[in-house]
Amino acid sequence: MKTTAAVLWGYGEDWSVEEIDLDPPQDGEVLVSFEATGLCHSDEHVRTGDLPAPLPLVGGHEGAGVVQEVGPGVRDLNPGDHVVASFLPACGRCRWCARGRQNLCDQGVTTLTGLQLDGTYRRRARGKDVGVMAGLGTFSEVSTVAESSLVKIDDDIPLSRACLLGCGVTTGWGSAVNTADVRPGDTVVVVGCGGIGSGAIQGARLAGAEKIVVVDIVEAKRDMAFLFGATHFVTSMAEATALVAELTRGVMADSAILTVGLLEGAMINDALELVSKGGAVVVTAIAAMTELTATMSLMFFTLFQKRLLGSLYGEANPRNDIHRLLSLYRAGKLLLDETVTAEYKLGDINEAYADMRAGRNIRGVILHQ
Repeated sequence: MKTTAAVLWGYGEDWSVEEIDLDPPQDGEVLVSFEATGLCHSDEHVRTGDLPAPLPLVGGHEGAGVVQEVGPGVRDLNPGDHVVASFLPACGRCRWCARGRQNLCDQGVTTLTGLQLDGTYRRRARGKDVGVMAGLGTFSEVSTVAESSLVKIDDDIPLSRACLLGCGVTTGWGSAVNTADVRPGDTVVVVGCGGIGSGAIQGARLAGAEKIVVVDIVEAKRDMAFLFGATHFVTSMAEATALVAELTRGVMADSAILTVGLLEGAMINDALELVSKGGAVVVTAIAAMTELTATMSLMFFTLFQKRLLGSLYGEANPRNDIHRLLSLYRAGKLLLDETVTAEYKLGDINEAYADMRAGRNIRGVILHQ
């Protein structure tokens, strides 16, 4: 069948919105008509080459839509079901899934290969095979997706908001709740108030943090940071360090969560200086593949027993946590509507990413026609 998609043909180039050929679902796969997709920074990292993936590639990994067709072997989904696409699949059977760590599912190895789980392609354009971001390709109006990457949700949830749980909001929330293990009364610093940072602020608030200090170089994000749950807002790490020292009488923060657009090694030491003895720095932000050096005081890292923790998808279990977060959204405790700064058409995708790069958006969402 034919569908319209945003394809990346070369690093540093714009997304090309064009017609592609899409194969029907094979064993264990589902044909999904995506209604909405979030504009996540990870696709921008692919475009710049900081997160290299084989090209050409249909982008997009935060999507929500409606099942149109199911292939053989699909057990739990039927045409008409509403689904959220999880950017990491969860097979439910590998060692990691069996241990309750679905974000580390073995099927996730294909996320940046551009291939389906069986190692083949389902898309073609300009006479070439075209890969797919995270096995999803939510920058396409219709996509063939593995069942293990889809979570069925209730029909009354707006798909234009549910799509955000496929990556950004869940990643940020889990970075605070799961990885940082925020407890009631904690002092938490969130560095970066974008799509993931806004989720981390809300995760810290929902976990009971007493003080939530948000750091972002864009002053215009101040009001939104307070809406999500921040108690303080500053525009530099130096300000944050002085403020946290004052707020905690020199004890410093229980945790700091790095959710900046592009991580640099020097940021690690700045974050470690924000946290107390035994404190945790959670690294959720993506660095360039070539960034191999992290600056830090190894002596004080040991003597103050500090912790440096990576966090993939916020250590979330998508089949459980997406429903938990939707329940919080229903109750008005998780703010999704407020997170979306602007909505776009697929043809405006390059303008949308320009807005993100300029710091004009907390979250942008594409609504497919």
